[in-house]
Amino acid sequence: MDSVQSSQENMAKKARVQVAHPMLAMMGMLIGGFVGMFSETSLNIALPQLMAQLGVTTATIQWLVTGYMLMVGIVLPLSSIITKWFTTRQVILFALIDFMVGAVISASAPGFGVLLFGRMIQGIATGLILPLMFTVAMQIFPPYKLGAAMGMVGLVIMFAPAAGPTLAGIVLGIASWRWIFWLFVPFLIIAFIFAVSSLTNIAEVTRPKVDFLSILLSTVGFGSLVLGVSLASDRGWGSAAVIGALIVGLVVLAWYTHRQLTMDKPTLNLRAFAIPGFRIGASLVMINFGIILSAMYLLPMYIQKGLLVPVALTGIIMFPGGVMNAVVSAVSGRMYDRVGAQMPARIGFIISMVGALMLAFTSTHSAIWYVILAHVILMIGAPLAMSPSQTYGLNALTGPIAADGSAIMNTLQQIVGAIATAIATSLLGIGQAAYMANGANHAAGAFVNGAHYGFFFTLALAIVGFLLALRIPKADR
Repeated sequence: MDSVQSSQENMAKKARVQVAHPMLAMMGMLIGGFVGMFSETSLNIALPQLMAQLGVTTATIQWLVTGYMLMVGIVLPLSSIITKWFTTRQVILFALIDFMVGAVISASAPGFGVLLFGRMIQGIATGLILPLMFTVAMQIFPPYKLGAAMGMVGLVIMFAPAAGPTLAGIVLGIASWRWIFWLFVPFLIIAFIFAVSSLTNIAEVTRPKVDFLSILLSTVGFGSLVLGVSLASDRGWGSAAVIGALIVGLVVLAWYTHRQLTMDKPTLNLRAFAIPGFRIGASLVMINFGIILSAMYLLPMYIQKGLLVPVALTGIIMFPGGVMNAVVSAVSGRMYDRVGAQMPARIGFIISMVGALMLAFTSTHSAIWYVILAHVILMIGAPLAMSPSQTYGLNALTGPIAADGSAIMNTLQQIVGAIATAIATSLLGIGQAAYMANGANHAAGAFVNGAHYGFFFTLALAIVGFLLALRIPKADR
């Protein structure tokens, strides 16, 4: 009996894949992942400027955000099959080079079309890097360090989107929006050097048969869904194009789901959702990401168009929230090791509710300190719930299905993020129209009213997240 217990204890101290320097092995992916997630929100602060310079509407400019996340969401389900055809090292090196190419195209884009094309190329890279960060971390760190390791990954996932507007605001204060993309390049070169020198393969390359039909269904299904929601901000929810795209998306995704559940070797093993712990954890991560992305899309534009604050100062206003996000993300990962996911998730969503409610009651005359405080509170709540929920969900999976867990979670996270951004854009427009319909003719006031509609949506997500977090059992570790 003692020997069995001793053997179990030794297993708990060992990683599934032995790597001499796990942190160095992760560094290339962490830097690449940071740049990828930073890219999701860095342009948000530049959107008003880009609309003026490129001559496009709010409904069009949102595609720089949703188009990027759409590509991430399309590539993510393929990560599992890709890692079975190519080594971890090959995939990451390709992704980093791909990102650099996309960044250069975006930085030198003559118009909106080329800029969007560059953004979507970057999305491919992020879609490859994100799931591998989780998969590799789960393999090369021992179980007793897993919470801290996932907290480290969570720090990248949560801090980068929050820091994006701040750093971009500083760049825009001294240079053009093109330098946001040029800024990516040196970081990607450093990531490439780390990947070349320290990253090794952590999985067997088996080269299984590729299910092209599943790939097509996934692309069309997720693409149609995001397209439908995105078009709603311009054409209205009742338009034939919106309804048609949404119906196509739902039907194709239903077909895709049925195919994955009935195949012996699915592209993405959706049977993971049969496990309650993963189902709850993945849902909480999706909701949390929706909270972050909708708020981070609306807030920089509210500060510039509602409060009429210059772009450089906007970045400074958002800096305290970004710092708080980093601190809480780092701490929340370790909290899972000590207290599990139940308490951090519930408290995190309650705090997120407070922050979202405060933002929903802003005005054209709100004090800067009030906006900063609301942002800080939101950036305490969201990351507090994020990392424990993520670890809780992934820890519920064992065996071969565990490899699909991070891909599933991250795919749905990105798709929900794109949909949440598109819904926020639509509500922004509805709120502006409602304001103007009442006879008012004040552009800043109209924008603030539209932002309120969006922030109430963020609040609704936080409420749903809290209700779902009530289902996490106390003994969850």
